[in-house]
Amino acid sequence: MSKKEQVIQELNRVISLIHTDIQAISPAEKKQMVEETVEHFNHYVSPGWLAYRKSVSSDSEAGAVLEWQDEGAYCYGLNGEQFIDCLGGFGIYTCGHRNPEILDVVKAQLDHQALHSQELLDPLRGYLAKAMADITPGELQYCFFTNGGAEAVEMALKLARIATGGRWYISTVGAFHGKSMGAVSMGGKGTYRTPYTPMIQQVQHVEYGVAEDIRKAIRNLQAVGEKVAAVILEPIQGEAGIIVPPEGYLQEVREICDETGVVLIFDEIQTGMGRTGTMWRCQAEGVTPDIMTYGKAFGGGIMPITGIICKPKLWVQEIIDNPWLLGSPTFGGNPVCCAAALATIKYMLEHDIPGVCKRKGEVLKAGLEALAKKYPKIIQAVRGLGLMLAVEFHTSEMGYACAKGMFARKVLTAGTLVNAKTIRFEPAAVISEQDIQDVLSRMDEALADTQKAFGLE
Repeated sequence: MSKKEQVIQELNRVISLIHTDIQAISPAEKKQMVEETVEHFNHYVSPGWLAYRKSVSSDSEAGAVLEWQDEGAYCYGLNGEQFIDCLGGFGIYTCGHRNPEILDVVKAQLDHQALHSQELLDPLRGYLAKAMADITPGELQYCFFTNGGAEAVEMALKLARIATGGRWYISTVGAFHGKSMGAVSMGGKGTYRTPYTPMIQQVQHVEYGVAEDIRKAIRNLQAVGEKVAAVILEPIQGEAGIIVPPEGYLQEVREICDETGVVLIFDEIQTGMGRTGTMWRCQAEGVTPDIMTYGKAFGGGIMPITGIICKPKLWVQEIIDNPWLLGSPTFGGNPVCCAAALATIKYMLEHDIPGVCKRKGEVLKAGLEALAKKYPKIIQAVRGLGLMLAVEFHTSEMGYACAKGMFARKVLTAGTLVNAKTIRFEPAAVISEQDIQDVLSRMDEALADTQKAFGLE
């Protein structure tokens, strides 16, 4: 443990950097920051994290890029590196980085209140819940706000059990719903599950996109006296590699849940808030779930906020009598995060962000498909809707080589399922047409290098 005076001195230096314009930070200070960051990650964060990131394999100072600023469709490194962000924080930055209209509302809220007392009524939570009921399909109405995606999924799973008395869940192979204990139990990837088994035992995984498998799973469980609480699905699987299910799949699952009395949960944390071309992906299929989770872009790329919204029938008397039963997160639905979400909804509606994602996504996807035709020995498939797209390679090694080549050309992308066989493209809706063309031309160059490196010319 360091002496108090030493800690204060060090914190004063760090806080002064926060207050300093990037142009005023000297080259020596920047070099020191890079060296210290690498040391701190290895000794105080996670020794394996640096090896996991492409950001330490670039040609920048000390082989690492420190992100220090962002704006619009770009991330900026400490040493002036400008990246076109096609990773988008896994879907966070639909409205762009530090969107000025959203940031202005957050700053205004901070000028009079940040967090809530936990006892008095906080009005923004009510306004936000009403707004969510207004912009979600069907009779979805009651909201519960949380901090992260996994927490929202936990609330959805708990609500389904309280409302139905059921204990079993049906999930899908390849699913990703977060990494808390309940959420990872629903996950369909062994890489994430194996270190924690045994976990929640009453979970049955079926093949994604095959509605009949869900019907059989529910029927068999009910036949032996087990009660199923919920089916949980991503309308498009994200972490699995941007897997779009067959048309009619969501509708058929809805019918199965209605027939069997099982709650239907849609995890729209990544697909929602305009990302796939409609405000919610389930709207495109004309389907309303019983519970829907949301997050990622919900805070406008500025504040972390997630949550669930459900049909009134699920808000049963037990929850009305014991409002704390579902959960009581200290920071859930706090004023500054609610302010960000309110501003985000307004921005998305006024600027037709879902429509923008659809139009720009069509341009980007067409460009990626053209590259797939040009490099058939490298690219296996192009998938996705709106600005939730993926390129699948023939091998993970090819995907990593291409992603690394993109990084060297200042385009951020990332793989799925903790490998690079599939890399995703989820840029901000504010990305310009010129930037889209630049991304495609830089990927063309990266693919040419990959083809050469693998001797496939």
